Amino acid sequence: MQKSIHTERQERLRALLKAARKKAGLTQDELTERMGAYKTFVSKYERGERQLDVIEFIALAEALELDPKVVIDQLMQA
Repeated sequence: MQKSIHTERQERLRALLKAARKKAGLTQDELTERMGAYKTFVSKYERGERQLDVIEFIALAEALELDPKVVIDQLMQA
């Protein structure tokens, strides 16, 4: 298993979540505020500077009004 945070699957996850944020009409700052996260949280994961843990992923999906299971299914199909 590759240990880098720059795996193909990580890239796909970032792309899915970024597209969902844009579709929701939210800026990075607005999504961060909605989540109650620190200021650079969304920016850092969208740029690939950090990975999301499972709890952060669920919070992010919920802030985007997405079902985390649906996002995972989309990720696995790609």
